[in-house]
Amino acid sequence: MTITQREVTVGEITQGYINNDEQGVRGYNGKLDIRPPYQREFIYNEKEQQAVITTVLHGYPLNVMYWVKRSNDADCPYEVMDGQQRTLSLCEYVAGKFSYDFKNFFNQPEDIQRKILNYPLTVYVCEGDASEKLEWFQTINIAGKPLNEQEINNAIFAGPFVSDAKRHFSKSNCGAYRLGKDLVNGTPIRQDFLKTALVWMADHETRQGHRMSAVSYMSAHQHDPNANNLWSYFQNVLDWAITNFDLKKYKKIMKGLDWAWLYDTYGPPKTLDTVAIGKQISALIRDSEIQKQSGIIPYVLTGDERYLDLRAFPEDIKLKVWENQEHKCAICGKEFDFEFMEGDHITPWRDGGRTVVENCQMLCRECNRRKGSK
Repeated sequence: MTITQREVTVGEITQGYINNDEQGVRGYNGKLDIRPPYQREFIYNEKEQQAVITTVLHGYPLNVMYWVKRSNDADCPYEVMDGQQRTLSLCEYVAGKFSYDFKNFFNQPEDIQRKILNYPLTVYVCEGDASEKLEWFQTINIAGKPLNEQEINNAIFAGPFVSDAKRHFSKSNCGAYRLGKDLVNGTPIRQDFLKTALVWMADHETRQGHRMSAVSYMSAHQHDPNANNLWSYFQNVLDWAITNFDLKKYKKIMKGLDWAWLYDTYGPPKTLDTVAIGKQISALIRDSEIQKQSGIIPYVLTGDERYLDLRAFPEDIKLKVWENQEHKCAICGKEFDFEFMEGDHITPWRDGGRTVVENCQMLCRECNRRKGSK
């Protein structure tokens, strides 16, 4: 791999700047691809954008940028390897997309405009094969805003599949966000929606007998012409969730669930009694014994109380009952120190038992295990 240094002004890099879905993100009079497939979305906040402009106006040195020289694209021969966020900040400001110190670029005096446009940027241009390019990309991105795991995977498995997947899952107002903003944790621009979709699809494939992880799924489909299967499955999962559970009423307990597992297990061809389920969910939401309300829907479908993290007896109740039982297990009658005994509901929660002193008995660990396994 060869690396050469060059100096490019802000005026040159912002000339011909475009940013749209059809033509991509280009600068340098169309010769620079600012967001190649392995790059993340724009994540600088307003304060960070302002800091870039402050650096330029004060004549401070801006960190070096790295470009890659393409060997097979005469129309757009360069791509940004490192410096995308700074490049976009400069281009967006000169294009009038945000203001600095309450002034748009076009509202600045001519001498300030010239100062910005003439500011020199130090760029290193590298030429090499794809593996060298990606290895260097991972190395130089240690500084600045660190790449997260999914952003690194996007770089490693760059190709038509990732490019199309990012169209669905990685834009600030993408289809995945519009559909799943109340059901999926995270933000699209940090790849949380794409990561969730890939994990769901990989788990789905594993449940179908094809053992797979999100990374192995990306590897297997790297050269697919699109990500239609991933997008369709994601839509099917969330459409099922929205159809069967009242999002307006239960939004608080629906976000972040493993909807793909629930869909694969309880979805078509099965039909849920949504009226009965709704009544059960409403009753459980009001139950003070439940410590983990996000487990209510999985519990309603599975019947597994472990999802609910039911309220345990506090130490003062357990100590009082242990004293009343004269330190003896309520089942086997043997005497135990307090630390070797556990509080147990005489009437189980599912039968209406509450976590109160009248419903508490102290059992030795062995008896409590035997009782719990029945």
